[in-house]
Amino acid sequence: MPNSPMKKWHQLIETKDQTLLDELLADDAVFHSPVVHSPQVGKSIVKLYLMGAEQVLNNETFKYVRKIESENDALLEFELEIDGIHMNGIDLIRWNDEGQIVDFKVMVRPLQAVNLIHKKMGEMLELLKKNS
Repeated sequence: MPNSPMKKWHQLIETKDQTLLDELLADDAVFHSPVVHSPQVGKSIVKLYLMGAEQVLNNETFKYVRKIESENDALLEFELEIDGIHMNGIDLIRWNDEGQIVDFKVMVRPLQAVNLIHKKMGEMLELLKKNS
């Protein structure tokens, strides 16, 4: 896939270099959270959510276990453990012809994981907002 941003996305996950989000995200990107009912629209808010998620979820147990990719879409299944709770989920990512992410949807299971992520992401987003 010539314009796939997935190589850069995996680089971000491996290096934790959040500056890559500036290149990866389209200005009109949309983020769909597993715990917020309305889509988050615009590069700055999507970046904030992805930065928070990277800090909350990307620990030493995080790993992608399956990848399905087409011309402008990818589904990445992940697994991790936080506070003794094993969870898995998917990142469903769509990008434009320029290779910028335009839509990012996260789904997580089980319910205990959703509740834990809701709590931890809320705390992280408050911290990120204070520091920006």
